[in-house]
Amino acid sequence: MPTQQYSFEPCINFELGIGESPVWDGKRGLIWFVDVIKPAVYSLNAKDNSVVAYPMPDSIGSLGLLADDRLMVALRTGIHIFEPDTGNFEFLVHPEPLMTMNRLNDGKVGPDGCFWVGSMHDSQPRMPTASLYRIRPTGEVENVLQGLKVSNGLAWSPDGKTMYHSDSRGPHVRAFDFDYETGRTSNERLLISLDEERGLPDGAAVDVEGNYWSAGVTAGVINKFSPAGALIGRIELPALAPTMPCFGGDDMKTLYVTSLTAERDGTRTLGTLLRADVDIAGVEVGRITAPDQSQRRSVAGARR
Repeated sequence: MPTQQYSFEPCINFELGIGESPVWDGKRGLIWFVDVIKPAVYSLNAKDNSVVAYPMPDSIGSLGLLADDRLMVALRTGIHIFEPDTGNFEFLVHPEPLMTMNRLNDGKVGPDGCFWVGSMHDSQPRMPTASLYRIRPTGEVENVLQGLKVSNGLAWSPDGKTMYHSDSRGPHVRAFDFDYETGRTSNERLLISLDEERGLPDGAAVDVEGNYWSAGVTAGVINKFSPAGALIGRIELPALAPTMPCFGGDDMKTLYVTSLTAERDGTRTLGTLLRADVDIAGVEVGRITAPDQSQRRSVAGARR
């Protein structure tokens, strides 16, 4: 199994406690990402490295882009629409309001135009209380998978016909046939089983050849798997605990990777956002069609 060498550089000069959810915004030339525990959303201008911070009212797990340039954010209090220009939040839905032992975690816009987001059991030891949800733009919720510990690793093949998903504490990656017109999944199968030494599977991305790039959060690597689940590459990182890769740039050949602050064997690295030029383009993640104004409720109304 070849080790691939890329020259990574930090994009920011401040610490991320738990950096997560990098999303490329090709329309504006930005990379969006979050710090789960600060909590905050950030945008980085890919041309000049300028950063804008947007404080969040509660822990944030992930985000997705809307067609009208707003963000869908997964907070502990549920799914909200966030308008960066005004700082306004509008509550959409909470997929599991009674599951107080969980928080929302990894999320991504699917080829069906919906926001897919999972939850995680938010204490140790992790228990199988989490699920994966499909959130329609109008707020309808579908529970797709149950019995998870840490829902993670969402990504889709270039043709949109295969969905990948990981349970970081399963620990495994599974693949599903995916109907991008209806959002239906079928033919669930085990793709990869991993351990701490090889890197428990955290967030992920897919390249144009259909390879699955998985953040090995316990091993300081990105593991690159073929669509059949074969380990075909291992990318070493200057971060002990990478959390999610994302392709971006004008040619989609810039790899961004978030990480969390970690210490292992007497070495400590700060959570950050890394960047490197790579030799293959990635698949760009889509956007959500904005829900109708009349079908949303305010954050204040959500805090019942």
